[in-house]
Parts: sequence; structure tokens; C-alpha cells
Amino acid sequence: MSLESINLWYVLSAALFIFGLKQLGSPATAVRGNGLSALAMFIAVAASLFSAEIISFEWIVGAAALGAVIGAIAAQRVAMTTMPEMVALFNGSGGIASLLVGWAALYNLGNTTFTDITIMLSVIIGGVTFSGSILAWGKLSEVMNSGAWTFGAQRIVNAVIVLALLYSSVMFCMNPAVDSPYLYAVIGLSVVFGVMAVAPVGGADMPVVISLLNSYSGLAACAAGFAINNNILIVAGSMVGAAGIILTNIMCKAMNRSLAHVLFSGFGAAKQATKVEGEVKPINSEDAFLILEAAQSVAFVPGYGMAVAQAQHVVRELGELLEGNGAEVSYAIHPVAGRMPGHMNVLLAEANVPYDQLVEMEDINPRIENVDVAVVIGANDVVNPAARNDENSPIYGMPIINVDQARTVFVLKRSMASGFSGVDNPLFFGDNTRMLFGDAKQSIAAVVAEFKG
Repeated sequence: MSLESINLWYVLSAALFIFGLKQLGSPATAVRGNGLSALAMFIAVAASLFSAEIISFEWIVGAAALGAVIGAIAAQRVAMTTMPEMVALFNGSGGIASLLVGWAALYNLGNTTFTDITIMLSVIIGGVTFSGSILAWGKLSEVMNSGAWTFGAQRIVNAVIVLALLYSSVMFCMNPAVDSPYLYAVIGLSVVFGVMAVAPVGGADMPVVISLLNSYSGLAACAAGFAINNNILIVAGSMVGAAGIILTNIMCKAMNRSLAHVLFSGFGAAKQATKVEGEVKPINSEDAFLILEAAQSVAFVPGYGMAVAQAQHVVRELGELLEGNGAEVSYAIHPVAGRMPGHMNVLLAEANVPYDQLVEMEDINPRIENVDVAVVIGANDVVNPAARNDENSPIYGMPIINVDQARTVFVLKRSMASGFSGVDNPLFFGDNTRMLFGDAKQSIAAVVAEFKG
């Protein structure tokens, strides 16, 4: 196949990427958008295989088969609770792939200075993405401390790493060679900097980091595309990078924080929230049923606990029963609920919750006072009144769903433990709050049984 024909297929692939990305912006079209994007990637890979520069297909076929097996197994076995960790691993895989592509491009003959610069960018961004994503995976999966890791001279150390990285990159570009010690210095420093960049981030800021690392993986792929002169890699990488940056900015605004504050403040490292004391008011499923049966409006507020309990299906079932009983049902979604962007949307879509019942935070808050019952399912930080009232709280200033202003609040939790950020929640002690302790799936199923019985 000629180069012109390959580029035509690349144009088709790029168009499908654009349409697919556009449709991913709406829950109603997201599945179709994902399919279009997958088709675009298939066309891009297939067209690349017709390039005259490919010497042997054995390694390509073997790697593709291995990747297909790993991907299929991972897709079948991943639980919704571990989806954020999987996204982090995918981001890291994209980062290390871009690093290796950039490294391999050094073996091409006749590289220009511009090519050498793009190779360095591919290696640096890829290395940062890889190590940062692995650390994010460890924090999200809680195989290591999920909080912020900070020390006194952290910013100074980071500055030294950045200066050393810039110096090594410039020295390499002045005299590029496959065996250059500056190349290995760049690889090592980029990996170290990825760890140092994610280390001071923890708690409620982790969804922002996942989004940012996704953007990094796209930028690394874009740089790799320039390094090997592959147009579709440039286009696809730049779209992923831009989309990730836009999403990161949206999430920072939703938390009322700047990206610099997220990355360098060390969540919860400086402030300690005021200790919350009071008496909780437990409730059982029978009493919860009686209150819900009389309610005219009910708002479910899902959080990570719903994912842990895999309660999304019984939540939908309860919502349908409430609608049949004459209640208006909605699902209030906070932008950073869960541990990755759109985590709650994915869970509710899996349970076939109607898209028009999903309500964003800025839309539910103006009418929350008229909600008879707000049912908080495993959410903590995104409904914590301390974000409004306690200036000493690490989450102070973060917009929340004001469930405490509803007429009655049910909080479904296993225990009184704090959320992922480790901040106590005064909502639990509110006069209008009732705690329904236990596994969320079992608790809601018991309420559903009361409705049916």
C-alpha cells in the first residue's frame, strides 16, 4: 500500500476518533462513541501494518496476540471497585509504550534536531506517566498508604530533579547517541519525577490525578508520533492529551482548587479538621421503608461505597419502586465522587438507570431543600458540610452536594469510619440524619423487600 493510501486511512481513523470522542460526552451516546473509537484504533493499526518500513511481522503478531489475551481477561475480571486502578495501569502502559517508541526512534538514520527533541519529550513524559501511574495504582488499590507523602524539602528536591532533567535533555540533544549516558539519566530522572509528582497527592484529589495522567499518556503518544513521523499517533495523542487537560480543569473547578494546589499542596498535610463529636441516630430497614413510602421526592447520592457493595442494581430497583409509589426520583452526581472521573456515571449506566434522572451537583443543590429524603450511599467527602463550615478542614472550599439541607437524610455506611480523605463528617450527627449501618447492597435489598412485601 502506498504512503498516500495509508494517510487516507489515517484521515478516516482521525475522523472516527473525533466523532467517537464527541459522543463520549453524553451517557446516551457513550457506548456508540466507544465503539467508534475502537474501530478508529483498529483502522489505524491495520493501516500502519502496510508500511514499507516494517521488517518483520512475527514480533508484531505475537505482541498483538498477547495484548489481546491480557486485555480480554482484564476486561472480564475487573470489578467496578477496581476500575480506577485499571485506568491508572492503562495510563502507565501508554506511558511506558511511548517511552520505548521514543527510545527505539533513536536507531533511525538521519534524525534531525527536531526529531531528537521529540524523542526526549516522548521519553520524559512517558517515564513520568509510567511511574506516576504505578504509584497512583498503589494508592488507589491501597496496597500502600493512600494519603499524601510529604517531607520538608520536597519542593527543593523536585526543583533539583527538574533542573537535572532539563540539563541532561539538552546535553543529549547536542550529541544524540543510543548509548549516551545522558539518555539513561533522562530515563531515570523522569521515572523518579513521576513518583515525586504523585507522592504529595492523596485523598479526594486522586480522581484529578487519574485525569491528569491520562492527559500525560496522550501527550507522550503525540510526542512519539512526531519522533517516528506517524500522523495518526500525533492526532490521537493530541486529542487524548487535550481531552484529559480539559477534564482535569473541570474537576479542579468542581473542587474549587487550582491544579498547582492539587499537585503541590499535599492533601491534608497542613490542615487538620475540627474534631466532630455527637450522637448518631441509627435506623433499621423497616423504619427506612416507612419514611421512603411517604416521600414525594427522593435523591440518591452515590459514592465509592456503592461500588464496593456493588449496590447499583438494587439502588435502581428501589428507585423504580419509589417511582411506582408516586415519588420523584433523581441521582445526584458529584464530579469527583468515587475514585476516577465519571465513576458513578459508569456504575449507574451499568445498572440501566435512566440518563435523565442523573442530576449534576449545581442542578440538585438549588432544590435540595425540597427533597423529602436524600439517600447517601457510601459517599463521604462530597457531602461533608465541613467543606462549607470548617476553615480548618483540608476540604474547606470544595463544593459539595448539600444533602444536609434535605428534609431527611439516610446515610448508608458499614461503620463510622471517615472517607478516602480521612476527614470526619459532621453530617452523620445532624438532627435530620439517620444512619443505616451495614452493607449497602443488603440494606437496600431489605428496604426493597419491605416494599414488595
